[in-house]
Amino acid sequence: MPLLLSTARRLAGALLLAAGLLPAQAATLRIASGFDPQTMDPHALALLYHSRVVYQVYESLVGRDADFRLEPALALSWSQPNPTTWRFKLRPGVKFHDGTPFTADDVVFSVERALAPPSQRGFQLQGVTGARALDPLTVDLLLAAPDPMLPEKLQYWCIMSRAWAVKHGVEKAQDFAGQQETFAVRNANGTGPYQVERYEPDVRAVLKANPVWWGRGDKRNGNVDEVSFVPIRSDATRLAALASGEVDLVLDPPFQDVERLKREGQLKLAQTTDIGEQYLAFDQQRDELEFSNLKGRNPFKDLRVRRAVYHALNVDLIVAKVLRGQARPTGAFVSPLLDGSPRELDRRLPYDPAKARALLAEAGYPNGFSVTLDCVNIAYRENVCQAAAAMLTQVGIRTALRSSPTNQFFPKLSQASASFVEFGFTPQPDPWSTLFALFHTRGPGGAGTFNAGNYSNPRLDALIDAIRIEPDLPRRRALTGDALRLIGEDLPMVPLYRRTLTWAMAKKVSLVQWANDTAELRWVSVK
Repeated sequence: MPLLLSTARRLAGALLLAAGLLPAQAATLRIASGFDPQTMDPHALALLYHSRVVYQVYESLVGRDADFRLEPALALSWSQPNPTTWRFKLRPGVKFHDGTPFTADDVVFSVERALAPPSQRGFQLQGVTGARALDPLTVDLLLAAPDPMLPEKLQYWCIMSRAWAVKHGVEKAQDFAGQQETFAVRNANGTGPYQVERYEPDVRAVLKANPVWWGRGDKRNGNVDEVSFVPIRSDATRLAALASGEVDLVLDPPFQDVERLKREGQLKLAQTTDIGEQYLAFDQQRDELEFSNLKGRNPFKDLRVRRAVYHALNVDLIVAKVLRGQARPTGAFVSPLLDGSPRELDRRLPYDPAKARALLAEAGYPNGFSVTLDCVNIAYRENVCQAAAAMLTQVGIRTALRSSPTNQFFPKLSQASASFVEFGFTPQPDPWSTLFALFHTRGPGGAGTFNAGNYSNPRLDALIDAIRIEPDLPRRRALTGDALRLIGEDLPMVPLYRRTLTWAMAKKVSLVQWANDTAELRWVSVK
């Protein structure tokens, strides 16, 4: 950061502190997690570990309150002048961190950037054909067809400054899968409550409070002036850092330590049920399964083999022993906590290894086959994958585990290059976004962005497309149920479990825990 700009920010902070616009007891919050955000480019990734950091810096037109209900952010209000247009009245007086004003033109640019490859945020704007600035504080989002739920989908689609992007040559999103290095990877210029002081990938991200943030006077705000995100992959080291006071908050304490931490009472715990879940996805495209002993065949294209995998997995045992009860087995492909996901679909197929072997034999694999399971190298995820691999091997699917660091693992999802992969997805409240990102055929506009097995079902695509434009809520729920039943019949993935989200923190920390495993740092207080 240039010296004059850094000095100016410190001076602005001091003046606002004196004026009572910043908390007098400003505090530092140190957060540890097993994951690094990987990049500061707001459109390069659509991952939980990225959003929970970057969304403190950048903002969208809409936000959410403590109860996760939609509320104004950079837009004060929104309306539909006609069925294929959403009009947003923008908040006046907002400035980017570099001091330039936020206008409707920045919204137009951010729509264009998010929709253009290699952005991973395009799926949120599916059906948006463009944006039009009517005046500096009014912008229209133009649709190919009516979308009554569009505002609900806009959280985490972030607004960037066109001028800043042009100046630094980042008019397009970073190609994360291609390991591209751009100015926007380590630098940021949002409108949010925090600004990037320093980012060293896989080492540390340091954020400082934006002293002239438009929401600085909100009574819900806490007193955190500086935030440090530290990725610590080792469970034991992460928890030791919290116990010793080196960090104040751990977003993913080891499952095996949660009950002990409750009993000891030295730390504060926050818990809620995750609205996201974990899956196993199969390669559904290649005619020959890679990393297997089979030649010229892909057994995962056979529903009987996919059902055999499902029956071979004792997820109840995995939850009890590996996750120490800090999760819930699920048969649903979208959490029943989301509107339109029928609770009766949450029942799993029974654990039945004998039936799994019979299905394999029936499909023409009486001696089974070998396969490689890809997993991210975070302890609890690796442990689950190891347990699943052992169970599959017992029925004849000889499964070798391949763990990769996050910067190598996540491109396997976005490029659908794995044969067999474990991954998780954290949804928006509207189930459509999960259906479109995970189960729709890959295509333009972000369709199938995280369709990790290149699954394609035209009938399902038609249902997902119909859900997006259906204005009648009961009918929309019925279509969602139909889509989820079809997924359950075809098994493009195997649902595994939904975590109990546990955050461990020093007793001096107070915060709001959202069910999507993120925290709004602006609401955090440290005594």
